[in-house]
Amino acid sequence: MSGHNRWSKIKRKKEAMGGTKGVLFTKLIREITIAARNGGGDPDHNARLRSALLLGREANLPGETIKRAVMKGTGQLEGVAYEELVYEGYGPGGVAFVLEIVTDNKNRTAGDVRSIFTKGGGSMATTGSVAFQFEKKGIVPVRQGPDEDQVMELGLEAGAEDIVPDGDGGFELRTDPMAMMQVHKALEGKLPVGAPKMVYLPKTTVQIAGEMAERVLKLVEMLEENDDVQHLHANFEIDDDEIAALEART
Repeated sequence: MSGHNRWSKIKRKKEAMGGTKGVLFTKLIREITIAARNGGGDPDHNARLRSALLLGREANLPGETIKRAVMKGTGQLEGVAYEELVYEGYGPGGVAFVLEIVTDNKNRTAGDVRSIFTKGGGSMATTGSVAFQFEKKGIVPVRQGPDEDQVMELGLEAGAEDIVPDGDGGFELRTDPMAMMQVHKALEGKLPVGAPKMVYLPKTTVQIAGEMAERVLKLVEMLEENDDVQHLHANFEIDDDEIAALEART
């Protein structure tokens, strides 16, 4: 999904420029808090927390903010009672969406997300009617540097299931969710790995272009700007030339 990957890079560039950094920080803090709440405050014995801390450091989340988020999760500091949910929906062109939600008020969030879908030309879907089109996988990113043969040899040896170019000179190692942290730890020091994360990978994709691509990406932006949408996964694919043209117009 080179087009989709390129859209992710555009999004990261916007975050680095500060336009969406506040939203990103809010989501990272929530992820760290929930990870610590569910699995304890020791990242050596809590894979989700270890992943969240690595993502926080990559995003330059301040150390004191990270510490407080962990302490709120473990109950050492008073925190908000968050609930984790999964919403499903369809966007323009039949593009399928799976949203991982973290909220302290599910009624408010359900109304907000439904409104965003409607405004963006899509609709919410019933539980299970969309998610079956995706597989949950672990992703260990490998930054630019090593060649594909080296990444493949070390990645497969560490337990990765698949190696996919990321369109920017690096690679994604795809793993079984339970093996993600094992693969990441095995490759630290051997490859320039980034923070691992869990994703919903689409089993099939929908190719979009032109006005349809603009509408889908606008819906993606509106959903990701909502603080309660922790992670967004979709099955659209856009050609690189189309993405470049859209980026030039924004």
